[in-house]
Amino acid sequence: MTLKPELYTRRKMLKTLGVSVAAVPMLAFLGCNSDTVSSTDTTSDTDTSTGTDTSTDTDDTTTTNDSDYVSGTTALITDDFPDDSIFETSTACVLALTEATTEGPCYFQADSDEDISDGLTGLPMMLCLQLIDSDCNPLANYEISVWHCDTSGIYSGDTSSSSDSSRFAGDFCTGGDAEAEASTWYRGSLITDSSGRVNFKTHFPGWYSGRTIHIHFKVANNNNDYVISQFCFTDAFAREICTTHSDYKSRGEQDTTLASIDNVFGSDYEQFILNTAQNSDGTLLAYHTIQIS
Repeated sequence: MTLKPELYTRRKMLKTLGVSVAAVPMLAFLGCNSDTVSSTDTTSDTDTSTGTDTSTDTDDTTTTNDSDYVSGTTALITDDFPDDSIFETSTACVLALTEATTEGPCYFQADSDEDISDGLTGLPMMLCLQLIDSDCNPLANYEISVWHCDTSGIYSGDTSSSSDSSRFAGDFCTGGDAEAEASTWYRGSLITDSSGRVNFKTHFPGWYSGRTIHIHFKVANNNNDYVISQFCFTDAFAREICTTHSDYKSRGEQDTTLASIDNVFGSDYEQFILNTAQNSDGTLLAYHTIQIS
């Protein structure tokens, strides 16, 4: 696949910049794995061997999708969001409180509806989150914000409508890309319903040098932040998408994995891993529970 010049430039810039973000002290975190949905990869896999083709195909003039997942906009998500049973555990409340990690330098607040993709393409993904208290009761009317990079590993950067952009690191996050600087894609905030749920439509993120693929999130209520943290994917699943899916394989595998000790998640990364499953429409379902005190 031939890279567009502007994409190559910003990718090269990000790789040159790298990322060195130290994890902040932990508050407390959850790991809510469910057996009610057939997971594509809910356990960590640190084996570096794989049966998939790991070539980056950067010289191909045509792109094929060897993945079982579809490629395109979020309009390809035709399945309904799953019900709350995906968050159920086999026993009573056994979750740990959600641990905090670093906010990172690329946050700013952005309002949205459930679709935060802004018409971009990639592997369409449902991101379903449930907020509960220490007794595992759902928490309604809390704000959950999420943000992540695009398939090329850059963040959107239009802070003009944000009242909370003082911590945004500008070109470090956007790579100086004009389209990114004029956009708010892959950012959004929703209010939890009576089941503690928020559901986003987005895409599987790309990667940038120094970090494993991840999604940032924040829980707030009445302008008080309860937890700021991140979710990630298993190394095996990230490898699968980065080496077989047409929107990702031109870049190849990420250069930092959980097994190689991502500097935010560290060695206790399993509690941060999103549960994943393939929807019947060929899109991705990613889900997790967030527990706060």
